[in-house]
Amino acid sequence: MEAQFKRGDSCWKQRTGLEKWILTLLPCLILIILVLIIVIAMQQDHTKENVAYTSSNEEICVTQSCVSTSNLVLEYIDTSVDPCDNFYKFACGNYIKNNIIPDEKLAVNSFSIVNDKVQQQLRVVLESHDKNEAKVLQTVKDYYKACMNKGKIAELGLQVLKDVLVSCGGWPVLEGPRWIPDSFDWENLMFAFNRIGFDSGYLVEVTIGTDLKNNSIRGIQLDQPSLGLSRDFILQGNESQFVQGYFKYMIDVAVELGCEKQAAERELKESLDFEIELAKISSSKEERRNITMLYNVMTIAEIQERFSGIQWLEYLNSILHPHVHVNSSEAVNVVSPRYISSLIDLLSRTPKRVQANYAMWRVIKSQISYLTEGMIQHQLNFHRTLFGVSERPSRWKECVEEVSSELPILTSALYVRKYFDNDAKSAAHEMVTYIKESFHNILLSLDWMDEQTRKSALDKAALLESHIGYPDELLDDEILGKYHETLKVDPDEYFSSHLNIQLHSLSVTNSGLREAVNKTSWIDHSNVAQVNAFYNPLENSIMVPAGILQGTYFHKDRPRYMNFAAIGSVIGHEITHGFDDTGKQFDKNGIFTDWWDQKTQELFLEKTQCIIDQYNKYTVVEVNQTLNGFNTQGENIADNGGIKEAYFAYTTWIKRNEPEPMLPGLSYSPSQLFWISGAINWCAVYRPEVLTWLLATDTHSINEFRVLGPFGNLAEFATDFKCPSGSVMNPIHKCTVW
Repeated sequence: MEAQFKRGDSCWKQRTGLEKWILTLLPCLILIILVLIIVIAMQQDHTKENVAYTSSNEEICVTQSCVSTSNLVLEYIDTSVDPCDNFYKFACGNYIKNNIIPDEKLAVNSFSIVNDKVQQQLRVVLESHDKNEAKVLQTVKDYYKACMNKGKIAELGLQVLKDVLVSCGGWPVLEGPRWIPDSFDWENLMFAFNRIGFDSGYLVEVTIGTDLKNNSIRGIQLDQPSLGLSRDFILQGNESQFVQGYFKYMIDVAVELGCEKQAAERELKESLDFEIELAKISSSKEERRNITMLYNVMTIAEIQERFSGIQWLEYLNSILHPHVHVNSSEAVNVVSPRYISSLIDLLSRTPKRVQANYAMWRVIKSQISYLTEGMIQHQLNFHRTLFGVSERPSRWKECVEEVSSELPILTSALYVRKYFDNDAKSAAHEMVTYIKESFHNILLSLDWMDEQTRKSALDKAALLESHIGYPDELLDDEILGKYHETLKVDPDEYFSSHLNIQLHSLSVTNSGLREAVNKTSWIDHSNVAQVNAFYNPLENSIMVPAGILQGTYFHKDRPRYMNFAAIGSVIGHEITHGFDDTGKQFDKNGIFTDWWDQKTQELFLEKTQCIIDQYNKYTVVEVNQTLNGFNTQGENIADNGGIKEAYFAYTTWIKRNEPEPMLPGLSYSPSQLFWISGAINWCAVYRPEVLTWLLATDTHSINEFRVLGPFGNLAEFATDFKCPSGSVMNPIHKCTVW
């Protein structure tokens, strides 16, 4: 035995290094291959009852990216569900079962996963140190430091807010008998807010925006304001738990500032009633879908004659001071004439103390995030009532959110320099080209559109501008410095730095009144550190920010069927917005005008009504409420068009390139994986309170129906999954617009 061992040892020594390496790893390699075979066999056996199989000679992609993509799919899908019964539950079932909503979150979904990653990335760049960094980039880091400095915020306390309130005349409920109504005028209070950096649009909103019918110029707009609580909720009245929670929030904040509780309850009840009256005279979301009704341009002199209860020339000049001055011939768009008229009447019969208490409450509410822990706790208590959350996010998350919201250009500049892969930009541009071609072909195939309207639609689609990733100006410190040269931020003064940022933003916006509109301005397309996408009807452009080009939405190394379905359907969604019920009212140049033949318009409305009726029938079982098909029609049209365009775009890509391999461990064909990837976009777990809030306020459908509706309307989906006619996912009656 000993001699044999020695001979064997001598033989081993005679082996080359490569031979030794192969012989050492061979047992491991054999074991790994056996495990993979077993896993694949088990997966095929587990899913054979639910899906159509592809032939066994299909190629399998075994790159690292494909393996991770396969694992992602397995984390999401529930193969116990028949795809033809409920594709959302099939594609998202495991995700829903295995995800618990953290105490500080409203929901968890594919969006929030990518958003969490972006937040982590932003934290890294905001907390980084670079002695050679441009001063302008240090500004945004200083603001982050100010937000994170809880000790300094506590040291300054509530006095920073109280001092500002006193400078504006004081909060009556806090001042008590010291507050004198004779010296109060709501217009002057708004002027005071404006000079400090507060929002001044709590009774009448004054904004500078692009003119809808001449998008080369900007104009002044008068509109109804937002409310402290959603109009849909506040109109439920004092018996509503949401209104009661909102009222308690008002009282708690007042007491925290030093009010006597009984006085707060008495006076702020009158403020709440006043806000309910404001809600009653405000237009609904349904009414505001009609853009024609929102375009009412008249001179200031004409406004004065029609709405004589306010000195409009003086008011507007004070609000716009010192950035611009107007005269009585200045054109203004009165977005909601009925509201303005009703407001003047309401103010005439509302005591000044009530007006002041309400306006001051709205300002205080808007500043709570910048104040002490005690104040923020009252905010959390209100959010618990409204959304069901029981904890605040980590302080760094709150500060990242604040900084990226208040200083989006600088935050984005830091983000793209460290994290954005330009290969993603070129890949996304390629998809845009394919999806635009897909939409072009859809327009050519429509049998309900007359030729003149078709030509106009084709022209509009061809001229659509795309902003992908980020503008190059974000890499230029000199340009960034010039844009932010008047901005002042103190790392030890969070509250005052916030107000300085607001003043800077107001200066930029108001000064733009006299400047020509540049539809491709880098400034308007620089907020890219976010997980979202947009269509701008006034530019006829889409924007796909850097932040969304990752995670479940995009990876440059995974199969294109995954990307076309995920980010591609998002791109298609935004393109389709140019042709939804509101986008269709703007032409190829982004001008608000009617370019539709009357008969074609009628057919479009019929098809849109089909979508409205379809979504009206969907019930969210968790809260036993139905969707509002009218309010969500634009997003539903975009969802239906987006996934369809992405599918046809991918099939075109395949014809011009070559079929792609399947994913390892999965038996689904590339076409089936396309639909799975598209559905994963919308996998979500919601709190019941959030579902109620979304149903009342959001223009998007609840995520489940962003899968069931569009996928069920497409014959191509039913073909790929062999869904029988009349099944849930292959209904006999389908709706389609584009």
